[in-house]
Amino acid sequence: MTVEKNGYRPRLKEYYERELRARLKDELELSSIMEVPTVSKITLNMGVGEAKTEAKALDSAIEELTTIAGQRAHMRRARKSIAGFKLREGMPIGARVTLRGPRMWEFLDRLVSIALPRIRDFRGLAPESFDGRGNYSIGIREQIIFPEINYDDIQAVRGLDVAITTTAQNDEEGLALLRGLGLPFREREGTNP
Repeated sequence: MTVEKNGYRPRLKEYYERELRARLKDELELSSIMEVPTVSKITLNMGVGEAKTEAKALDSAIEELTTIAGQRAHMRRARKSIAGFKLREGMPIGARVTLRGPRMWEFLDRLVSIALPRIRDFRGLAPESFDGRGNYSIGIREQIIFPEINYDDIQAVRGLDVAITTTAQNDEEGLALLRGLGLPFREREGTNP
């Protein structure tokens, strides 16, 4: 096992390497420990539609996303013009940040243990949100579920997308990995518990 900067290792990464990896190898009936899926990156994306008329909205969104991720968020620009949305190519329309390494593990730990339980009327994550290759997407309606965001300082409640990219070969492996890491999935529709 490698030691991160300053001798600190994220708690969730420690758990994955010490316990979960070997358990997943047996559970998924893989021949090598190197075949066990892992999380490769987490991408946070916040669309700011009102940025085309109000520049401060984009600045506050970038600041909030930076606070949530612990890493500087980048402005995203429109790739092509869409007349129906009064959008021109090159206009700023959102913010994005990609997390890897220790920051990724820390964010995933905070998401599972702190942020998701703070969602109102939360009944579990939908297991249908996998993309077919083991990657999972979560749509969060309010950025205020993260404790880093001061409720008094926000100008508008915005949603964000969290895309968890894994090395899993299929959705079943991805589901087993993320469930093992603590993501609370609800039971699939039409299955008996």
